[in-house]
Amino acid sequence: MKFNPLLGMEINGHPFSYKFFQTLSLIYRTWSQRKAARELGISAPVLNRRILEAEAKLGFKLVRSTGAGSELTPQGLEILERHRRFLTKMEAGEKPVICGGHISSGLLSTLAHEFGLDAVVYGSDDESSFYLAQKELLDILALDDPLIAFQRDLDFTPIAFDHLVLVSSPGDEINNLEELINSRFIGVSSSSQRLAWKTLQDSKIPFEIVKEVKSPYEAYKLVDNGENIHTFLNSSFFSGSDLLKEETQHVISLVRYGDFNPEIEAFIDFILGPGQRIVEKQGFKSL
Repeated sequence: MKFNPLLGMEINGHPFSYKFFQTLSLIYRTWSQRKAARELGISAPVLNRRILEAEAKLGFKLVRSTGAGSELTPQGLEILERHRRFLTKMEAGEKPVICGGHISSGLLSTLAHEFGLDAVVYGSDDESSFYLAQKELLDILALDDPLIAFQRDLDFTPIAFDHLVLVSSPGDEINNLEELINSRFIGVSSSSQRLAWKTLQDSKIPFEIVKEVKSPYEAYKLVDNGENIHTFLNSSFFSGSDLLKEETQHVISLVRYGDFNPEIEAFIDFILGPGQRIVEKQGFKSL
């Protein structure tokens, strides 16, 4: 047996059935509202009313008349293309794609496994992950640091708390801020280290970032193999001094992208509910 689901979508808070998208598709193909109505088995006035009601809800034109007949407006074309991509994704059974910071993506990978979500998870820095999200390549953007979300007014969902620990070269033991005067650090770009740097600056502690890398694991390796050098890394993944625990506590979060997917929504509900036990086991602080 072969099943062909007829799926609708929600646009700007308004639900539209598959009939609406069939209408747009036939107008696009036939360049004629009359021909489209004939193929749908309805009268031209009924089809026209369907279009006008949709335009009234959305607040913009979907179809316009030309010398050659009827065509979709740019907004109508975008809606039709998004619906086609949604159908293609559903038919192909593609795996959800999650990408984010090294810390948050690691947590989401574990949560996806525990939930039973067969997803593709990539770890990168927050900026690179956000770039992929803008290209509409992700279902979930995971953020190690909420700064990107605040800067771009993204609707983000907190899933855990974390803080930074001071990681020093072997043999270096730091007990107070004053011992960090003129210290050398490895920085990690697009990370919550900004909280540590600001604390040191506010405390009038001079310091130098001698090298900046993209991965916290690379920063750890450089510090572990170096002399008299330090970095601040997430306590959920690394051991170190809690010297700035309170000052560097921050939110691990996610941003939902793409069209409505019940499986993704159920996964997020799991994270915010029973998944919080897993969050704690992974070394994070639950919500």
